[in-house]
Amino acid sequence: MQRRITIGRIVFVIFTVFFLQKEVLAAPYYAGKTINIVVGFGPGGGYDRMTRLIAKYLPKYIPGKPTVIIDNMPGAGSIIAANRVYNLEKPDGLTLGCINRGLTYGQLLKAPGVKFDMTKFAWIGSAGSEATVMVIRSDLPYKTFEELRHLKEPLHIGITGLGASDTQFTTLAKEFLGLKANLVSYAAIPELMLAIERKEVDGRSGTYSSLRPIIERGVVRPVLRGRVAERGVENLPVNEDQTQDKKAKTIMALQSAPDLMGRPYIAPPGTPAEVMKILKDGFIKTANDPALKAEAKKLMMDFEYLSAEECLKVVKFILQQPDDIVRELGKYIKF
Repeated sequence: MQRRITIGRIVFVIFTVFFLQKEVLAAPYYAGKTINIVVGFGPGGGYDRMTRLIAKYLPKYIPGKPTVIIDNMPGAGSIIAANRVYNLEKPDGLTLGCINRGLTYGQLLKAPGVKFDMTKFAWIGSAGSEATVMVIRSDLPYKTFEELRHLKEPLHIGITGLGASDTQFTTLAKEFLGLKANLVSYAAIPELMLAIERKEVDGRSGTYSSLRPIIERGVVRPVLRGRVAERGVENLPVNEDQTQDKKAKTIMALQSAPDLMGRPYIAPPGTPAEVMKILKDGFIKTANDPALKAEAKKLMMDFEYLSAEECLKVVKFILQQPDDIVRELGKYIKF
């Protein structure tokens, strides 16, 4: 009798373990987990605002509905954030990155501190292309970029650091297009935006999506854009069309190339393919969420998913430039 009870218990335990294991295996990978998105910029800028919007809707489209949190890690044109994501010991899809779209130049120009290879990240995709524009305060008497090239006294144009696309765009306009400007550096975008409101600086360059709120409020007016167009600024003069210098055209076209991939999202190298599929599918569905699109419209932002393949195409185009072009680029694009 005792032996029968013992055997019965063993059989019960075996069946219990089997069915419990089966149930665990059937649970979604992200169930009960937290996704941490490392943003290579401080709070308040376009990268941060877009990522917070994504974080609000993404859990709905990830099986298991994980929590999504934001970890702002500014510094060195987002090199610090990229290093953090690239060198994770465990690439499990729980730590992602939103990095400076121009960061490929950091690798190309061998910037100090670069400990990553842009081609080896596990690419999720992008929140869409971004037009870079230059704006000046609306209370200034100048209406066009052409007027800015013939000023007697230089304007004070705000920038946010060597590796930032706003700095690069403005620097090239000064070097090749005759923009008369003194560059004034600020630690972060919110500080620079406040400086414009206070009339401490005369303008800045940046993405149209970031600048659109103060453009529509009439605080600033756009006067110039890069190669990538966006509805609302498509008729602005293009920087590379304002010169006949072939070298200048080439460098400005290269500087505009990352705008095609807007605000890119990455995972560490070696992230399992099945996890990457979950993330990519989630991002695509998030991009098409009507509530997100409505909220993005209120924030004057657009979210159009750009595939990982398209992002990598831009990265490889930049990294495959010949040495003579790289040497010229390095004179004007700094990290």
